[in-house]
This record gives sequence, structure tokens and C-alpha cells, in this order.
Amino acid sequence: MDLKQLRYFRAVAEEKQVTRAAKKLHMAQPPLSQQIKMIEDELDLKLFDRQGRSLELTKAGEILYEKSGKILSDFEEALIEVHETSEGIRGTMHIGSNKSCFSFLRTTLHHFKAENPDVSYQLREGDTSLLEECILNREIELAVVRLPLQYEEFDMLPLPSEPYLLVAPDSWNLDKVGEGYVGFNILKDIPLMLLHRIKGSGQYELILDEIRNHGIEPNVICEAPDPTMLLSLVSEGMGATIVPESTLHAFSFNNIQSYAFSDINIKAESVVIWHKDRYLSKAAQRFIHTLKEQSENALDKVGI
Repeated sequence: MDLKQLRYFRAVAEEKQVTRAAKKLHMAQPPLSQQIKMIEDELDLKLFDRQGRSLELTKAGEILYEKSGKILSDFEEALIEVHETSEGIRGTMHIGSNKSCFSFLRTTLHHFKAENPDVSYQLREGDTSLLEECILNREIELAVVRLPLQYEEFDMLPLPSEPYLLVAPDSWNLDKVGEGYVGFNILKDIPLMLLHRIKGSGQYELILDEIRNHGIEPNVICEAPDPTMLLSLVSEGMGATIVPESTLHAFSFNNIQSYAFSDINIKAESVVIWHKDRYLSKAAQRFIHTLKEQSENALDKVGI
């Protein structure tokens, strides 16, 4: 059994039909059927059961599908590493980001592209749990996400922390405790809309715990994974939201006003993550280094 046969097997498993798999592989159906039979004969195992017009994996087939994916990914990573010993930084970087973290990437991407013109990019947006799974599934190499993480398989680079802000319709006359500041007690009387991950726990639980630590039970009327949805609803006067400072400044909305909390004990924490046990392309390694430099420069400017 060779790598080409494993690719043939995985194509049939994913398409659930030899005809569709052959079309995907740009080959005729009979040779593909013969290759699958050769694999089954070599293993002396049945890898597929026919269910009507569909082919379903047997238990043995499921195990081979799972293991072959890692074998092929390891082989492809090995080829990349070998090629990169003699080539400059080039190729495509696959990067993920929370929408609320994208402000960390914008300047870095522009700076990195100027210094590495042969690199192109594929960007994936999603919440932290989704992007963690994308890295585990080898769909992206690295991601900029909000803490906390769900898994332990990652190395990480911390990015500058930032305050959470209350964002409300500018038509609201909120009681302030100072110029641009409000206290948590103001949340007793207003409808609140919060970021909530599609899967796992994150900023939603962190913010709720902080509000309740001030003896307040919040009136949460809306939850969403996308901060632009919440800010849009705020601009329509539906309620207020709490978002990291950079998230607010990354998007432009009318009819809103932001306030800092005078008595908050939490900050928004962001990190760059990548898989600790996998090879990182030269481009990804250089990009992480650039992000680190950009973060340190930002801290120097504010005197931290």
C-alpha cells in the first residue's frame, strides 16, 4: 500500500461513491475500483459496506481513514520542511482570527506582506473553539483568539491585554461616575447583549461572572458570536453590549457611545496559538515573530 492508494481510499470515503471520487481525482472509475480492491486484498479486510447507492466505511475503514489522514498530513509537512531548507519564505499561510481580534492582524499583515511579497494568505474567521479545531484538523497553521482555550495542544504568544467597554446607544442618558466612566451598578437597569461562543465557554461567562461579582443579575436579551451583529443592534437602540476596546475601534457604527468601567477587575486577553507538536512553516514562524515585534512596539508607545 502506498500514499497514492491512501489518497484514493480517502477520496472514496469522503465522496461515498466510486464514480464521484473518480471524478474528483480526475481518473476513470474502473482503475479506482481496482485500487480499492487491491487495498482490501492486501489487508484481507472489507473497508466499505454498500448502503443502496452509497458506500459506508466499515469499522476497519473508519480506523484506516483516521490514521491515513495523519500519515498524509505528516508526509506533506515533511515535504514543506524539506523544500524550505533551500527556498526563501513563500507559499500560502492559513491564518485564523476571531473577528474581535482582527485589529491585531491588520497592521501586521500589511507589514509582513511588504517584507515577504511571495507569501499569499487564506484567512478563516470564527470563534476560539472553532479555530482551535481548525488547527487540530490542519486546516490552518495559527490563529489569533481570545482566551480561554478549550484544548491543551497549543503553544501561544500573549498579545497586549485591553479593557472591556460598555457600548450603548448615544440617545441613552447614562449616569456616569466620571468623564467617560460608568459603574457596574448601571447594568441593573439596561438590556444587555453579549458575545457568546457557538461552542465552549469564553468572554460571555467571564463577563457574566464579573457582573455577578458586583451583586448584579444582568438582563441579557441577546447573545451572538459576532461583535458586529451586537454593535449593529446597539446602533439601532435595542440594547447595550460589552466588548474589548480594539473591537469597538475596528468597526464603524453610528449612534453609539462607549464608556469605560470604573470598577472592573477583568481585561480582554488575546493570544496567537499554534500546534505545539507540528512543524510550522518558515512563513508562519516569521509571522509570529512579526506579531511579537508589533505587540512590543504597541506596548512601548503606551509606556507599559
